[in-house]
Amino acid sequence: MATKRGLKIATIGGGSSYTPEIVEGFIKRYDELPVKDLYLVDIEEGKWKLDIVGALAQRMVEEAGVDMKIHLTLDRREAIKDADFVTTQFRVGLLDARIRDEKIPLRYNCIGQETTGAGGLAKALRTIPVILDICKDIEELAPDAWLINFTNPSGIITETINKHTNVKSIGLCNVPVLMHMISADILGVDRNDVRMDLVGLNHLVWGRDVIYKGESKIDEVIERTLSGNIETVKNVANIPWGDDLLKSLGMLPCPYHRYYYLTDNMLQEEIEAAKTKGTRGEVVKKVEAELFELYKDPNLKVKPKQLEQRGGQYYSDAACNLISSIYNDKGDIHYLNVKNNGTVDCLPDDSAIERTCYVDKEGAHPLNVKPLPSKVKGLLQVVNEYESLAVEAGVYGDYDAALQALVIHPLVESSIAKPLLDDIIKENLDYLPQFKAVVESGRVK
Repeated sequence: MATKRGLKIATIGGGSSYTPEIVEGFIKRYDELPVKDLYLVDIEEGKWKLDIVGALAQRMVEEAGVDMKIHLTLDRREAIKDADFVTTQFRVGLLDARIRDEKIPLRYNCIGQETTGAGGLAKALRTIPVILDICKDIEELAPDAWLINFTNPSGIITETINKHTNVKSIGLCNVPVLMHMISADILGVDRNDVRMDLVGLNHLVWGRDVIYKGESKIDEVIERTLSGNIETVKNVANIPWGDDLLKSLGMLPCPYHRYYYLTDNMLQEEIEAAKTKGTRGEVVKKVEAELFELYKDPNLKVKPKQLEQRGGQYYSDAACNLISSIYNDKGDIHYLNVKNNGTVDCLPDDSAIERTCYVDKEGAHPLNVKPLPSKVKGLLQVVNEYESLAVEAGVYGDYDAALQALVIHPLVESSIAKPLLDDIIKENLDYLPQFKAVVESGRVK
């Protein structure tokens, strides 16, 4: 870890439309988190975006008057060398790959979503080889660095890193942050006075309790959620839960639970959207084009409000918070993806869970969890096993593991798992070097 004289941070996927948020996060924390060198890294195909967003980042730093140097580079190793923290926010295959992840499952009358179900598996298979290459660079060039990952699917990527590298890594997601904010807003109290008891997997996390100044408020939050249309994340249709579902659950589901609890409704919404306004990926592609037009404006020197429409707001701010907590040994609370290590007794120790954690200079420490009730345990366990198979498939190019991952996933009809998987592999082959031998063998039809 660098001394208080200054930090070096490398952001992989620096040309992302989210980058202004992470730059803003470092600027506003500069007194406690002295980032002196921020390397924004991208690939050749993303260079035009890196140039645009990098110029905005430089204007933001100059406007704020902080002593932070922005470096734009396509040389990932240069950026990682001697870094104190590495953040990852990349998308293998760019938004066109996301759109395929949404459309391929829809051909089979199956949920098409970029992090959940078949689409999530496709994204994981593309991303795993890249994250392993990044981790090799970190092991060689910055072995003491922390990797803060918010590349999706965050839980699967975190588990891959934990199982197959020696990199110190923590995964995070904006969904728990939004659940926290919404709960505080429902109660009409300061967000800093609220803590949530969150447990589960990434995009499958339950709020078991909402604690305000030491007092449980979960019943009040659920009751008010029933009586109002509470807006959550931008990329998940806000279909009402239904009173009986929430009352019988007795805890807060995350927005992505709609895919499991309201599957038919969500599928019909996706089918209709694909026919009219487009899949979420197609919508985001338009939003991004508009954002980059804004970013080109030489008079723009702050993060634009329109970025909130992108769908992943607060990811980057959560990352900055986490980095500051580690660097300053704060001992405060975050919601993170970490190694289970016995925290959830019904899951393997090496699984990546999403949990309320205490964070200090040694990293993230998940808080103890009382045994989970049957009403959530079964779903949690089967999705956890899907994630374990996805890691195995992504690391080794294991076709059988990939097929079984789809067969057991609750959002995939097992009878269409093989043709669905074959389409995923064929249409992503440029990004799946680990499956080259399988394709050559003729097993992919």
